Amino acid sequence: MTTEQTPTRRRGSSLGHVIEQSTMLLMICIGALILLLAVLILFHQNANATKGYRLRTLERERSELLLEEEVLRMRIAHEQSLEYLQEDEHIKSMIPQTKPIYARPK
Repeated sequence: MTTEQTPTRRRGSSLGHVIEQSTMLLMICIGALILLLAVLILFHQNANATKGYRLRTLERERSELLLEEEVLRMRIAHEQSLEYLQEDEHIKSMIPQTKPIYARPK
């Protein structure tokens, strides 16, 4: 009887060993998948944070450019105003025309 039980025990212990190995392999695969997903989530969050930082930078630059544009528009309006043109030294130095001569069509 002992000779008959020995092969069964070997098969049983071999089956238990295979199940233990497959369980360990499954746990390693699940752990690797979790680690891979964690790394992918980290890269995704980093990309989102970088985009957010870039967006804030661009919004700040846009605000500064809009402010600069408004200042330039105000300067243009001031330079083109009648009061400014009347006070311009170059225009004041012009000699007034007393008797203009107009061209007549023939």
